[in-house]
Amino acid sequence: MEKEIGLKREIGVWGLSANIVNIIVGAGIFVLPAIVAEIMGTSGIFVYLFCGFLIALVMLCFAEAGSKVARSGGAYAYVETAFGPYSGFLAAVFMVMGSAFSDAAVANALVELIGLAFPVFTNHIIRVLLLFLIFGGLAYLNVIGVKQGIGLVKINTVAKLTPLVLLIFFSWKDVTLANLYIETAPSFKNFGAASLILFFAFQGGDAGLTVGGEIKNPQKTVPKAIFIGITFVLILYVLIQTVSQGVLGDQLPQFKEAPLASVASVVFGPIGYTLLLITAGVSMFGMLSGEILNLPRVIFGLASDRVIPLEKLAAIHPRFKTPYFSILLYAGIGFTLAAIGGFRQLAVIASASMLLVYFGVALSVIKLRKTKSQPGDFKIPFGYTIPVLSAGIILFFLSNLSGYEKVGILIFVMTLSLIYFLVKLVSRGKT
Repeated sequence: MEKEIGLKREIGVWGLSANIVNIIVGAGIFVLPAIVAEIMGTSGIFVYLFCGFLIALVMLCFAEAGSKVARSGGAYAYVETAFGPYSGFLAAVFMVMGSAFSDAAVANALVELIGLAFPVFTNHIIRVLLLFLIFGGLAYLNVIGVKQGIGLVKINTVAKLTPLVLLIFFSWKDVTLANLYIETAPSFKNFGAASLILFFAFQGGDAGLTVGGEIKNPQKTVPKAIFIGITFVLILYVLIQTVSQGVLGDQLPQFKEAPLASVASVVFGPIGYTLLLITAGVSMFGMLSGEILNLPRVIFGLASDRVIPLEKLAAIHPRFKTPYFSILLYAGIGFTLAAIGGFRQLAVIASASMLLVYFGVALSVIKLRKTKSQPGDFKIPFGYTIPVLSAGIILFFLSNLSGYEKVGILIFVMTLSLIYFLVKLVSRGKT
C-alpha cells in the first residue's frame, strides 16, 4: 500500500487525534444543546454518551476497512470493494446527499443566527436570497481556485474551539445544581429521537482517517488516536450540555437559535453573547466553506470513474483548473435543500443518510475480513463483535425515523436502483 502511493508516514497519535477532533466539532454543537434539552430534559447527557459510543465503534470499522482497501473514496471504496458496484453506487450517493443535507441544515442555522442580530433576515424572501448568496459565493470562490477555498478553512479550528473551552471554564460559577437534577428517566422513544438528531454533531470523524497512507505505525496509532479524539469530543460535548443546562435550566429549550450565546450572555454579559454569536457564525461558515471545497471533488471522482453517468461532472474548468460543474451542482443542491427545509428536519435526514453509509461500512468489515485480510492489516479486537454491534445500534437509530421519513428513504433507494440498472442496460446496448 505504501509503495503504491509513495507518501511519508509522519502523522502520529496526537496529530491524528487533532485531525479527528477538528472534523467532528463543527456547527451542530452550537445549536443542538437546546434541542436535546427540549426532548430529554436534564437527562440529555446520556444521549451524548450513547452517540459517542457509536461513533467510536464506527470509526474503528473505518480504520479496519481502510487498512484493507488502498483506493481513495472512503466509505464508497470500502462498500464497493466488499459488495460490488451497485452497493458502492448507493453508498456514494448517500455520502454526497448526507453532506448536502448537513450543509443545508447548517446554512439554515447560520441564517437564523444572523436573523437574531438583524431581524430583517427572518423575512422568508430575504432569507432565501441570503442562502443563495452564501452558496453562490462559496461556489464562485471554489470555482476560481482551490487556494482561495482552502484559505477559508484554516481559521476554523482555533476560532471554534477556544471560545467553547473558555465558556465551559467560566460558566461553573453560574451553574445551579438544581438545574441538573434528573427527576424522571426519559422514555425509550425520546431517547431514540434525541440520539438520532444529536448524532448530527458526532458524524464526520471518519474523514479524519483518510490520511491513512501518512500515519506512523497505523496498527497502534489509529486505535489510540480514535480513543483520544472521541474521548476529547465526548468530554467537550458533555461539559457544554452540562453548563448550558446548569446555567439556563428549564429555559434552555427556548434558545434554539443560539443556546451557547445565551449561556455566554449570563456568564459574560452582552459582550459574551455577541462573541459566541460571532464564533458560532464563523464555525458554521467555515464548515460550509470546507464542505463546498471537498465534497464536489467526491462528485468529480465518481463521474471520472463513471459511477455517475454524467460526463459533464468530470469536466475541469479550462482556466481555473477546478471541477466547476461538480462544484456548481453540489452548491445548487445545498441551496435548494436549505431553502425548503429547517435545521431540525434537515439534520435528521443528514444523520439518517450518513448512518446508512456507516451501516454499509460495518457490514463491509465483516466481508473484507473474509476476503482481503493480509498480514499487517489493522484488525479490530474481539472478533466480529464491534462491526455487528455497530450495525445493530445504527438500526436502532434508524428505527426512530418517522414513518414518512422511512418511506421517503425507501422511495429514494428504489429510484436510485432504477437509475443504476437503466444506465447499465443502456451501456450494454451501446457495446
